[in-house]
Amino acid sequence: MSIQYKINVLAELKSKGYNTSRLRKEKLLAEATIQLLRQNKIVSYKNISRLCKLLKCDVGDILEYRED
Repeated sequence: MSIQYKINVLAELKSKGYNTSRLRKEKLLAEATIQLLRQNKIVSYKNISRLCKLLKCDVGDILEYRED
């Protein structure tokens, strides 16, 4: 059982105008968080909330539960 991303979060952010340089420069996401997203690792609830705000979506649009 695990929680996984349904989408490529960084690609989706980029399509909305948030490239990694902008995310860092405007302090929207920390470098460590960006690295976790690159590795498809789950980030904190605080960062999930921030991603939902940036992408204008719900948690269920980003994450899903899968049985192994």
